[in-house]
Amino acid sequence: MAPPRRKTEEPGDFPWWLAAFGALCLGLAAVIAFNDLYAQVFGVVAKGIGITIGVTLAAFSLATVLGLAIALAGLSGSIVLRQVARFYVELIRGIPILVLLFYIAFVGAPGFVALWNWALGPLIERGWMEALLVRDVSLLWRAVIALMIGYAAFIAEIFRAGFQSVNEGQIEAAKALGFTRFQRFRLIVFPQAMRMIFPPLSNDFVAMVKDSSLVSVLGVADITQMAKVYAAGSFRFFETYSIVTYIYLLLTIGLSLALRGIERRMRRRIER
Repeated sequence: MAPPRRKTEEPGDFPWWLAAFGALCLGLAAVIAFNDLYAQVFGVVAKGIGITIGVTLAAFSLATVLGLAIALAGLSGSIVLRQVARFYVELIRGIPILVLLFYIAFVGAPGFVALWNWALGPLIERGWMEALLVRDVSLLWRAVIALMIGYAAFIAEIFRAGFQSVNEGQIEAAKALGFTRFQRFRLIVFPQAMRMIFPPLSNDFVAMVKDSSLVSVLGVADITQMAKVYAAGSFRFFETYSIVTYIYLLLTIGLSLALRGIERRMRRRIER
């Protein structure tokens, strides 16, 4: 007899935490609306929201694609690909994101520029192309690439665990029916693995929103950087970082609720 399914939410379990959070947000919104100082701080800090969202979407999209490729390489029949994938995952997971940001920005980017100019040296010498300078590689894209490289290692492990959770008997049955490797992946493995992949992947997406604040160390004008500049000039640290906390909470909790809603709809569709 199968064990009873554990209920993650009781029918009468009212989300009091969400009500408390909503009341807090409304209170802070009223303070911002009626207090000139908080309104000024919010106006300055809010200018970085677009950069924060843009960095998060770009870095997470690229990290998801790279992570999927690494996961597939790690599950491939080639021992070389498997070892390369494992080497990447173990190496990158051992480096803090902040250190990776500095390394990509101040070591990786100059190295890329030097390699580019060396590879295209004959064209540059003939005047057909201009030499690439380190300053031509924007700090914004250095930050995006660093976040992509860092998160791809964790996302690869999420994909790997999800793919390996699919019942091997179904894959063998698909082989017996003559499905190609790609057809087995597209029609059998991937749809079922998404049930396992989506929750941790959505958690990583929310974490990326918070970790995007690290790009401020490179001077990228995100929410945190705008707050640092304003607080350094006005010495209004309490007001500034209260607003920063408020904005990040709105972004992360709002995103978490939206992703949970998508997860519930996926679960109901599967149960039908």
